[in-house]
Formats: sequence, C-alpha cells, structure tokens
Amino acid sequence: MEGVEITGPSRDRFDEILTPEALRFVATLQREFEGRRRELLSARQARQAELSAGGTLDFPSETGSVREDDSWRVAAPAPGLVDRRVEITGPVDRKMTINALNSGAKVWLADFEDANSPLWENVVGGQLNLRDALDRTIDFEAGGKTYALRPDEELATIVVRPRGWHLTEKHVLVDGEPFSASIFDFGLYFFHCARRQLDKGKGPYFYLPKIESHLEARLWNDVFTRAQELLGIPYGTIRATVLIETYPAAFEMEEILYELRDHSAGLNAGRWDYLFSVIKKFRTRGREFLLPERNAVTMTAPFMRAYTELLVRTCHKRGAHAIGGMAAFIPSRRDPEVNKVALEKVRADKTRESGDGFDGSWVAHPDLVPICGEVFDSVLGERPNQLDRLREDVSVSAADLLAVSKTPGEITEAGLRNNIDVALRYLAAWMGGSGAVGIHNLMEDAATAEISRSQIWQWVHNDIELADTGEVVTKELVGRIIAEELDKIRQEPGFDASLYGQAAELFTEVALDDDFAEFLTLPAYARMP
Repeated sequence: MEGVEITGPSRDRFDEILTPEALRFVATLQREFEGRRRELLSARQARQAELSAGGTLDFPSETGSVREDDSWRVAAPAPGLVDRRVEITGPVDRKMTINALNSGAKVWLADFEDANSPLWENVVGGQLNLRDALDRTIDFEAGGKTYALRPDEELATIVVRPRGWHLTEKHVLVDGEPFSASIFDFGLYFFHCARRQLDKGKGPYFYLPKIESHLEARLWNDVFTRAQELLGIPYGTIRATVLIETYPAAFEMEEILYELRDHSAGLNAGRWDYLFSVIKKFRTRGREFLLPERNAVTMTAPFMRAYTELLVRTCHKRGAHAIGGMAAFIPSRRDPEVNKVALEKVRADKTRESGDGFDGSWVAHPDLVPICGEVFDSVLGERPNQLDRLREDVSVSAADLLAVSKTPGEITEAGLRNNIDVALRYLAAWMGGSGAVGIHNLMEDAATAEISRSQIWQWVHNDIELADTGEVVTKELVGRIIAEELDKIRQEPGFDASLYGQAAELFTEVALDDDFAEFLTLPAYARMP
C-alpha cells in the first residue's frame, strides 16, 4: 500500500491479518489521529514539568460542570458485560487464549499491553489467536497435551487491551513514521473481529490503559466513532473500560466517563501502575510522596482506600461498572502451606472489594476464578452487579487522594533485594518474548518492573536509610546488590546469560540514571529486534 511499510518479518498466516484492506483501515485512523496523539503526549510533559516545579493535582475547575451535572449516565451495559464478577487477565498467546476462555470467568482481558512482550510475532500472532478463538478453530499442543475450547459452552467475553498512547509499533511505518501502537492493536482487532463478535451476540470491547486525562479519553472516543463509521458499524457498538492506573486520572474519573459515555463500560482500579504513577509524577518532591517497599503498600493504605472508594462511587453514580484490582497469586502444586496463606489473602482482598461495592474483580490464574466467584456470589446472589449501590456515604477530597505520606511500612534491604530480583527476572523474560511471568508464586507483568525501578530511583535520590541494616541506598549499593542477585540467579537451571545481561543493563539504566525514563518499556522496546 502507498505510504505503508512493514519492516517486521513475515510469519505463517500473517497475511491473514496484515491484509491490504486491514492496513488501509488502520492507516486511515493513524493519519487522522496521530497529530492529536502527539499533542496529548506533549501535554503530559507540560503537566509533569508543573508538578516537578511544585504544582499539585486537583479536581479540574474547568470541568466542574460535568461533575456537578447529575443528569448524565453512561450507556447501559452491553451484552456480555452485564455480569463481570470475575475477570481473568493474560497475554494473547495461543495457550493463554484457550485457558482464559475456558476458565469460567465472565470476562477475559486479552492483553496486548503490560502482560504482552511486544515482539512482532506476539503482536500479529495475538491477533490471529483472537480471530481463531472467535471462529472456534484455535487449538494448541505442548508437552504431549492438547488444548482446545470447550464445545457448546459459554466462553468468557473477550475484552482487548491495546497498548497505551505513549507506545509505537516500530515494525509498521506510515509515511515514514512509526505507527501508534494503540491504533494498530485496536484497529486490527476491530477490523477482523468486530462483526465476528456481533454475530455471536456480543461486541468489540476494550480496556484502555495509561490514560492521564479526559482529553485522552476524548481521543479514544473519536477513534471509536470514526472506526465504526468506516466499517458501517452502528455508533455506540464499541464499549471500553478505562483503567484508572495513573495518578492524574484519579482526579478526572467522572470526566473520563463523560467523554466515553456512549462507549463506556466503566472503570478499573489498576493498583500496581497507580503506585508507579504516584512515584513518577512526584519523584522530584523529596519525601513528601515517598512510599514504603511495594509489598508493604496494601489497599488499606488511606490514599489507596480513597482512590478505590471514589472509583466505586463515581462509576455507580453514572451507571458504570467498577472493576477491582488484580489477584496475582499463582497456586503452587508443591507447597500447600504457601497456598493456604496466599488464598486467604486473595479471599480477604476480594471480600473487601465486593463489600465496597465493586461489580467484579481480576485474577491472574484460572485456579483463582472459583474463589473470586464465590466471594462475589455471596454478595451479589442472583443480581449481575451492584450498580444500584450508589455509595453516597463516600466523600473523597483531593487531599485524601494525595495523602501518600500516611502510608505505613518500612524500606528494608530485603525489600530492595526483592525489587531487584523480581525486576531482573521479569525483564529477562520480557526481552525473550514473555510478558506475563510467574515469579515466586506471583504473576508479574510490566507494572512489576516499573514500580521496582521507580522505587529504587526514588530511594537513591532521597538518601533513604534501610530500616533493617542502617545502610543508605546509594547507586553503589544498588549496583552491588544487582550483581549479587544476578549471581544467585546464574546458579539456577536455564539461566540465559544474554537475556539477563540485557536485563541487568536496562534495569541499571532506568533505576540509577539521573534522568527518569518515563516508561522503561520505551528503552526496552528499542533494544528488542
């Protein structure tokens, strides 16, 4: 096609996805909306400069009329999204696609973003897997076992998470420039699968990541409107759930719902990326926004309670679903005691969410679907959701959302080592093509590495003293521990010196450079073929 160049290698059946018609469609969207995408990314930088210079976050005065108008609501829940009590998340590889759809969850978040390593074969292969799943032609063999969709059973509703506005797809150029990864992922799925979903009585549904303002939600809404127009699909067919996983977005929840209202399916509490965003946005502000080590930050911390309770109240006020956060535990088949303790924590977390009024929640492993379902069943009964629970008892101020300093917890050498160990393991896997990685009985994704490196960057730049050893966190200390943790991993079977070498180099760069990389996936993707 004129102006469109594919630089990624060709693989079996890629021509079924990268058709001239599909490329023409996504290129049209790219050309129409790329300018606005870049303007919004520049606006992010300007806001960051204001915060770094001493500014703060607040509910925007210019959109007060949206918050004060009690008359508007989002569209009624679409088919397949009325009951969302259990949602399973995971990458779009062939095995995960089958297992997620068979899991018994109501929804599968098919992830092209944080749980997906963006190797070219993963990006295009994931689109093939989704199309094959909808056609029920998907199967997979590994280790002498065959995986296939259960016949004649209701499968989880597919909700696709494209990559965020900040990312590009470097293997496809339009007029010599890299493609917006958001439009590429969204556009290919919509082109190939929208009508397939409609034929099954559902529709093309999406999760939208890393949004920082209602203007970014407006851009998505305009992309949806144009895409439906180009393919002759009725306005409002698309539905999207926005992850409130950036600090600025927490102050614009109602505005985000308003911008997407005809295409809205609710909001989600993206807890790990939210913590990363807290650090990123106020990283230059000394200890005012200092968090304890990541495993010590629970959802009962005052500023996290304010965030989640405001999310439920906001959603239900506008008729939108509120979806809870991730249960990342991976059950062990060898250690029943680990399972017992972890499953009790999962149950307690889901009990808190269901009691707060959430309509459903996330799990990372099929074995957690029954627990999450049981907890929400006990609250919902025969009802599909809790949209009638308006939570008018909740009142959250900007100060409540900003009360990071009230978070209890310590910073220890064990916490520092855990951040480094997990990040090295994850980044090595990510560079090798795996975006969802089981580490120490937890399913980790890109948010894991982000919070690990951003915490260390913050500790180094604030001369933090470790609670258990008294040592000050310096670049030299972190560098020494990186080498020590790498030596430990080197003794394990399957150690890949090349991948771990890249991981250590990348982690050292993003954790210790004076300049803070906005997203570590940007320099990581630049290293990827």
